[in-house]
Amino acid sequence: MAKLRIVGGKRLQGEIACSGAKNAVLPMLCAALLTAEPVTITGVPALNDVETLLKLLARIGVVVSRDGDTVTLCAATIAAPVAPYELVKTMRASILVLGPLLARVGEAEVSLPGGCAIGARPVDQHLKGLAAMGAKVHVVHGNIHARAARLTGARIVPDVVTVTGTENLLMAAVLADGVTVIENAAREPEVADLANLLVAMGARISGIGSDTLVVEGVERLHGATYRVMSDRIEAGTYLCAAAITGGEIVLRDAPVAALDAVVAKLREAGCAIRCGENWIALTAPARLKAVDIRTAPYPGFPTDMQAQFMALDTVAQGSGVIRETIFENRFMHAVELQRLGANIHIDGATAVVTGVDRLEGAEVMATDLRASAGLVVAGLVAEGETVIDRIYHLDRGYERLETKLRALGAKVARLTEDGREIG
Repeated sequence: MAKLRIVGGKRLQGEIACSGAKNAVLPMLCAALLTAEPVTITGVPALNDVETLLKLLARIGVVVSRDGDTVTLCAATIAAPVAPYELVKTMRASILVLGPLLARVGEAEVSLPGGCAIGARPVDQHLKGLAAMGAKVHVVHGNIHARAARLTGARIVPDVVTVTGTENLLMAAVLADGVTVIENAAREPEVADLANLLVAMGARISGIGSDTLVVEGVERLHGATYRVMSDRIEAGTYLCAAAITGGEIVLRDAPVAALDAVVAKLREAGCAIRCGENWIALTAPARLKAVDIRTAPYPGFPTDMQAQFMALDTVAQGSGVIRETIFENRFMHAVELQRLGANIHIDGATAVVTGVDRLEGAEVMATDLRASAGLVVAGLVAEGETVIDRIYHLDRGYERLETKLRALGAKVARLTEDGREIG
């Protein structure tokens, strides 16, 4: 199992480009199931989650071709509308084949998904919404079985805001008979990006970007070519990496409009930030000021940036209070940060982080994707050597992480399980 070794204390400086957004591209790839014509997505990042999903789509019958960051998918034939456990267990986004399959061919069998162990993320809202559209849905031995001769439009009001739930129901609704109204819809930019792709494929959707989506079902969709948005969580992570090291960086191809909450907190921490249409420049102070964080659905502060900001607070001046409102088990990185010398007190869904003068390198273990990123951010400023184990989590969501960090001046290397340097 690969590891990441970071020698801390290097001030990050330079310019890098943002990659395509993991959380946007995964539902887009599933959207190709909605049409028999080719769908081409550009800007697709090289991530383990992307490769896992492409294997799943190929298993279903989709013809997949990839040329660099361009992926073309043709679902002219759905050989088997089944998503088996062995391809679903590591990635929650695999649930996103359910809605498109049900809408396109009238049936689907999808194993209950896995992913990061950050808390309960039930799919009941997906199933309730599909049932409201006329589907017969049963969960048997860990598998979702769904059937519908044709879905019909309905008014759907999820009990909670759910990103993947909104995406699944949106994809199902575009081929349903009649009008579907999804209230309490997720407003995340990735949801809007998916909706814009569906419109490019011939869907009729209004309210994009709002909490109410109105979908007028159509008989069929056609192919399209679409560029995925840049990854706001990747961008935020590199901004935090520069901030904690007192650095100065420029991010190109940045999703500026989607980063308001993150940029506001970095400014509050003392960073000087300039933004253009598709670039962000950050200059960090000698020492950051601690900031309070409360995670919330978009446009609130993203839960996927909570670990990175906890890392910032560990060496900032003062104390910061972090409240996690999305997932109940997303402070597992706190224990690992304490191994580096962080002063963190956890009380339920609240963490109080008091800045220390310095962190010291140590061996730590990644517990989930964004926790891994938080440990990387902390390791960049820790004195000495930090070795992060189980970095397969990072490979699920960050494209060429060590390459980009080295381009900014970081001393970082990938290691084999027995400690030999790779590449």
